[in-house]
Amino acid sequence: MDRILPCILILFLYEYTVLLTSTAQVIRPVNLNNPVKASRIDNVAGDVSPSDATLVAEQQRKVIHIDCDCFFASVEMRENPALRDVPIAIGGEADRRGVVATCNYPARAFGVRSAMATAQARKLCPHLKLLPGRMALYRDVSARLMDILADYALQLEQVSVDEAYLEIAPQRNATAIAEEIRQRVREELGITVSAGIAPNKFLAKIASDWNKPDGQWVVRPAQVDEFVAALPLKKIPGIGPAMEKKLTLYKLHTCADVRQWPLMELVRTFGRTGAMLYERARGIDHRLLNNERLRKSVSVERTFAQDLAGEAHCLAQIPQLWERWQERVERSGWRTSALAPFVKVKFADFTQTTLADSHEEATTEGFSRLLQLALKRENKAVRLLGIGGRLPEVDPNQLTLF
Repeated sequence: MDRILPCILILFLYEYTVLLTSTAQVIRPVNLNNPVKASRIDNVAGDVSPSDATLVAEQQRKVIHIDCDCFFASVEMRENPALRDVPIAIGGEADRRGVVATCNYPARAFGVRSAMATAQARKLCPHLKLLPGRMALYRDVSARLMDILADYALQLEQVSVDEAYLEIAPQRNATAIAEEIRQRVREELGITVSAGIAPNKFLAKIASDWNKPDGQWVVRPAQVDEFVAALPLKKIPGIGPAMEKKLTLYKLHTCADVRQWPLMELVRTFGRTGAMLYERARGIDHRLLNNERLRKSVSVERTFAQDLAGEAHCLAQIPQLWERWQERVERSGWRTSALAPFVKVKFADFTQTTLADSHEEATTEGFSRLLQLALKRENKAVRLLGIGGRLPEVDPNQLTLF
């Protein structure tokens, strides 16, 4: 009796949670105010019968999981293209018991992996180039990545600095959106991402790892059963080495194996993990995206094939940049007059400077004045130019009632 009561409680909570999340999916409001979200990709889905609202909500959800390819290493290779074909890793030195945070694909060819001790990585790849990492730079690139994703998302959940889920309207073409996101990230940020497209978060995350690097994979509702059946249990998020070892003792290796067990037996043997396994083995994941992200800036930039020499050549780029920026601002739904302008300059030696002025106008003339001031900081050829606008920070203590 002592073992049965906890199992019954877990089953009750499981059924209650499923009921709540299923209902939330049906009634969750959809934001149609963003022009990008409403019109950028053509409607490719047919009409859906409302006979079973819960089933329709689950089947018609379109979730995209975006995962950067060796993010820190990719940013370093972007900053210094000479590193692209060199095995590199970001992490601490071996004499300080350092650990590899990430590494590029040339390093992975030698067996180097994330979370590996640097000393072990050096043994596998003696000529591994170790970089200390630049978190401020990585956070900046991450913020710009999330800005791109926000252009397409009804809901956006940032999981980490290099990973996010976005949910799009059911009538949108998720494959085309993922392709466009990957192209924009490649062109605007100089790195690559992989995408997984599926009816829920669990399947989207699995799919994003299916065609790495710089690829995407789609799991359509009709393919879920076959896709999941052969999936190794260790691929399920939350199944670590210890649980995998325990599952192996019961001859459970794939989702198809788990399907042979009744829910009560899974819960009795594995507790709450058993209830989760029962769902994941059938491709079920009722979790909603839970972290709506507030966008704070809109920007564009361009990296030049030939470095620009002299102020005149740089200023000549402003009209084209401003035109692209205006299109981005219109899609965001903001007003240009509400944004505080800034410019970004990256020089030929990969150093960079940013200049902002909340009192300046976000016009071609205003950006030109900011750029002239920024260029006075260094007398170097220019590799990249960018312009943008931020929503001004408002201090509630400074607000006055009239």
